[in-house]
Amino acid sequence: MNEKRKIRVGITQGDINGVGYEVILKALEDDRMLELCTPVIYGSAKIAAYYRKGALANPIQLNQISAAADAREDQYNIINVVGEDVKVEPGVPSAESGAAAFAALERAVTDLRGGDIDVLVTAPIDKHTIQSSTFHFPGHTEYLQASLAENGEQSMMIMCNPSTGLRIAQVTAHIPLAKVAESVTKERIIEKIKQFEASLKKDFGVNHPRIAVLSLNPHAGEQGLLGSEEINEIIPAIEACQAAKISCYGPYASDGFFGSGQFARFDGVLAMYHDQGLAPFKTMSMDSGVNFTAGLPFVRTSPDHGTAYDIAGKGIADADSMRQAIFEAIDIFRNRSRYSRAYANPLRRQYIEKNKNDNVVLDLTKTDES
Repeated sequence: MNEKRKIRVGITQGDINGVGYEVILKALEDDRMLELCTPVIYGSAKIAAYYRKGALANPIQLNQISAAADAREDQYNIINVVGEDVKVEPGVPSAESGAAAFAALERAVTDLRGGDIDVLVTAPIDKHTIQSSTFHFPGHTEYLQASLAENGEQSMMIMCNPSTGLRIAQVTAHIPLAKVAESVTKERIIEKIKQFEASLKKDFGVNHPRIAVLSLNPHAGEQGLLGSEEINEIIPAIEACQAAKISCYGPYASDGFFGSGQFARFDGVLAMYHDQGLAPFKTMSMDSGVNFTAGLPFVRTSPDHGTAYDIAGKGIADADSMRQAIFEAIDIFRNRSRYSRAYANPLRRQYIEKNKNDNVVLDLTKTDES
């Protein structure tokens, strides 16, 4: 990023028949946006104008540009990525709306890789209509890993609420429930705990994160009575990470953990599967939650809701989650920059040790990252 310019936030239109444009346009009405960043929407000025009429009390003006490099810092910018003849039918999923969603996503990801935008915020897609010969992924997260991972990085979906500090990651994400138990292995849990801790430090600025690990079975397995995964996989994984100086605890039964408010004592919660973590998260944070794709060299966030076809085009969609997704992308980008600067040239520590003759020996080989 050029430090002399504001952070460029690329925003994809999502499914054009969903609430994407409504929440984007409402979010950009916030007076803080142009002070914090330069928004670049990937979509269609014509479709934006269609939704702008019914969604906004004070319609914002969009500056049409052909490339993100031409974005004006004092304006809301839009790049046309779909043709003028695309049909808009609010509330109606279609192959055409899916193709339009992918066109915006593909162009934005290309610009993100090229450095023309700094972070990516994606409006909701329909995971069915977007499928094609060029998009064959369960969702945004898997597509972004395939498109943006540079050195074998693995993505991790973290649901976060900036106002409460609640952050939930999953050991398994978009897989059938029938395959969850076989996927919950000691090795995979260790990998996810370490990845989660690294993201909490680098992306959220938590120096010494505390992570709660949920159980898989009811009542944490009741010492094997209701399942053996806690004994054979989860507890050994927690103990291995504790031995590696990671502050992780559990396993906690999900119902009591959230029902009692125990989650507030931790910086992050690791669920075993998608709905175990996302059901309580969305119950508590549906209007302001953010989906963050951790583990990749680029920052991507999105609102935590879907296309909401049932209210699309009615002008009543709540934009808070989209607004928070934009703010969170900016914060994470800045946190990563601070983290990189802080650990760019770590100072060597002097470790005082004694040899077998009780003579003092200085070991200068270790650094702050050792």
